[in-house]
Amino acid sequence: MFLLKLIVRNAFRHKLRSTLTVLGIAVAILAFGLLRTLIGAWYLGVEASAANRLVTRNAISLVFSLPLSYKDRIKQVDGVEKVSIGNWFGGIYIDRKNFFPNFAVEPESYLELYPEFVIPPQQKSAFVRDRRGAVAGANLAERFGWQVGDQITLQGTIFPGDWDLVLRGIYRGLRPNTDQTQFFFHWDYLNETMKKTAPRRADQVGFYMIGLSHPDQAAEASAAIDALFKNSLAETLTETEKAFQLSFVAMSGAIITAIRIVSIVVIVIIMVVAANTMAMTARERIAEYATLKTLGFGAHHIAGAVFGESMLIALSGGALGLLLTYPAAAEIGRMLAQFIPVFRVPPETVWLDLAAAVTVGFVAGIFPTWRGATINIAEGLRRIG
Repeated sequence: MFLLKLIVRNAFRHKLRSTLTVLGIAVAILAFGLLRTLIGAWYLGVEASAANRLVTRNAISLVFSLPLSYKDRIKQVDGVEKVSIGNWFGGIYIDRKNFFPNFAVEPESYLELYPEFVIPPQQKSAFVRDRRGAVAGANLAERFGWQVGDQITLQGTIFPGDWDLVLRGIYRGLRPNTDQTQFFFHWDYLNETMKKTAPRRADQVGFYMIGLSHPDQAAEASAAIDALFKNSLAETLTETEKAFQLSFVAMSGAIITAIRIVSIVVIVIIMVVAANTMAMTARERIAEYATLKTLGFGAHHIAGAVFGESMLIALSGGALGLLLTYPAAAEIGRMLAQFIPVFRVPPETVWLDLAAAVTVGFVAGIFPTWRGATINIAEGLRRIG
């Protein structure tokens, strides 16, 4: 109990120095946590991927389409339970800055493959029945103030023209990491329009979403699907949804690596600052440590007091930084909602923050602890006065 009181009193004896050190550690932990959260948000699509979903696209590139006729042949592959079709639409709402992912999909089969998109039954029925119906994620609807029944016009880029749609449903995510910023409408509406305006582009699919009866069949089913269309005019590349999402993340691999490096550098910098503070404290208290030894305190008592002080300061800063991370992440998520669908602090980041704080306290306390525990009584007493 005495040792604990000594640790607390020593830690905050120099109030200004201790406060600044705690705030410095808090800011470092806050920055570290936000950077790690950003990395986690980058991998959101990967984490949300289902193990029993495959994506089939053109083997050359996603920008090249596939014939609609492939659908029936894919259905015959062993292990394939459901097949849906879709196109990346790339439409603009009012202004180019209003970016959000929008797709033309086959409503019923697509929603069956994505049970994490929760839509009220009445809204789902209205969407399926209305050829010009559309569904938007809750975050997207909130961003633009959309309500069910609103008229929404998208300006086509890949598919030119103004596309008039009616919002028939708003979906919410079944899980916290579900993307609630997507917008999708009927593929039939897109295809019928193409038949009138650009017949060569009709009956073409951007990608096939495939549901398997069991995740273990992914490798065999992928190989079987690609074998069906080998040496055809439009060969396919089939991969798990996770691998498909990772291919997009890989495009920004250098950025992610840079963010990781910066997050580590932040911790190293504050580690050096904290170590310097603790070393300064140890030098000032050499005489005190010698006095404690003359009173019968052992080296382990002094080591515990010094090391405990370092850990207390580091953990205080870490706790403060961790508490600030949540409101900061919420505000950043609101500001970046257009680019990052979900910006939330995952449990892994909390543990990394705590580990970083412990590491700072441990490293900063090593030398002062050794110095205090090994100080010679005579040498220390010479510093009195």
